[in-house]
Amino acid sequence: VSLKSYVKPARFPAFTRFNLFLRDRFTCQYCGARHELTFDHVVPRSRGGQTTWDNVITACAPCNLKKGGKMPAQAEMFPMQPPFRPSVSDLHKNGRAFPPNYLHESWQDYLYWDSELEP
Repeated sequence: VSLKSYVKPARFPAFTRFNLFLRDRFTCQYCGARHELTFDHVVPRSRGGQTTWDNVITACAPCNLKKGGKMPAQAEMFPMQPPFRPSVSDLHKNGRAFPPNYLHESWQDYLYWDSELEP
């Protein structure tokens, strides 16, 4: 086998729902729950927050509802880890903590798990 051209792998992964949950280890960043997961804008979109790696975290539905459109200080809810743009290596490291085909059966209904999220 000979390599005719080298395609450098991406340093940063696509911003997808699955990658976001993997970055946050499928855990609510407010309370640590692992059920009813969704994502939350730390700075709400109504207050100028963007849909980017640096502003979106994994949250369970009850925490997301409780925080609503408030800023973290107003809601007195702060993420366990601040949102950040992960590297491919960060996601691989987190992925090793889960068995193969970890996705819960109830999540199979969501066809957009690995489609890129729009800003």
